[in-house]
Amino acid sequence: MTGRERVIAALERRRTDRPPIALRCIEEVWTKLERHFGVGTPNAVLDCLDVDLRWIALPFIGPADRSAQPLASEGRDFWGCMNRRVVNDWNAYYEISDPPLAHAQTVAEVDAYDWPRPDWWDYDAIPRLIDDACRGGSRAIMFHAGGAFETPWMIRGFEQFLMDLEQAPAIAEAISRHAADYYRERCERVLAAANGRIDIVSSGGDVGTQTGMILSPETWRAHIRPYAARLITPFKHRGLKCFYHSCGSCVPVIPDLIEMGVDVLDPIQVTAAGMQPSNLFTLFGNRLSFHGAIDQTELLTHGTAQQVAEETTRTIDILGANGGYIVAPTHQVQGDTPIENVIALFDAARAYRWVA
Repeated sequence: MTGRERVIAALERRRTDRPPIALRCIEEVWTKLERHFGVGTPNAVLDCLDVDLRWIALPFIGPADRSAQPLASEGRDFWGCMNRRVVNDWNAYYEISDPPLAHAQTVAEVDAYDWPRPDWWDYDAIPRLIDDACRGGSRAIMFHAGGAFETPWMIRGFEQFLMDLEQAPAIAEAISRHAADYYRERCERVLAAANGRIDIVSSGGDVGTQTGMILSPETWRAHIRPYAARLITPFKHRGLKCFYHSCGSCVPVIPDLIEMGVDVLDPIQVTAAGMQPSNLFTLFGNRLSFHGAIDQTELLTHGTAQQVAEETTRTIDILGANGGYIVAPTHQVQGDTPIENVIALFDAARAYRWVA
């Protein structure tokens, strides 16, 4: 089977020749993997591992003073937030500071903000990016539209946005509306440029912690869900598959996500409350597929290659019982992860065969 066929089958909860696989890494890990395989690009690494699902990233061609990528490079990003580089012993991260709407007092001030323009992106690059991703064979292609929770709090400030949801919900909703509408317009242009070659639209926003949700399910439903749905439901109705990302425990709103049109949930942070594979499969396995679930926090970082292989096989047995599982780490692979553990994960996934 092709990589694309495997991924589509998983999103429709059908077994294939082997489980589909996916991988995201921070920059330092891509460099290590390129060195390990003797290749020069992340796409070439993915081809070496026979990774089935590929993300494409839209090149920015807008103003230089707003050219940083949110949480991915230093400087002011296209939303107007400042991204600050922070380094530890293994890799660099980026933190949001100076939220541009921190002091807005009214919806009118939110509406008057200098919002980014959809034409700040190079849509003409999309066919080439898809071609590059598929040089090693047919792959499932996914584009990340954006989100209506994380982006708004970055623009407003985390604490202030959460307070707005209780004390000034009209301001919070106005910011979420602008973000969702922008992301939807940008995604529409990407889909037009791709001319049918994108299979999955991704969206999301971290609404969970280790022990529960950041905000109550009722608050999420009242003030976030309507805008999150703008990045899911319209694309689902057009026949595209829909992928949703939320770190942490988000169990109470998973039925909402399914109702909105989500086909696959990521990253299945297995150490968070209620997010264990057996629990999720029991509750939702007949209505939802899963992406992730191979623990990045402890297993991949501190386990042995044999432990990684055994846990990968065990997780496929559970989440992939009906075929509805894409094997991947629970987030981007971090810089303190041994490369042999990454290899062990994908060797185990590629070797897996279902027992009738």
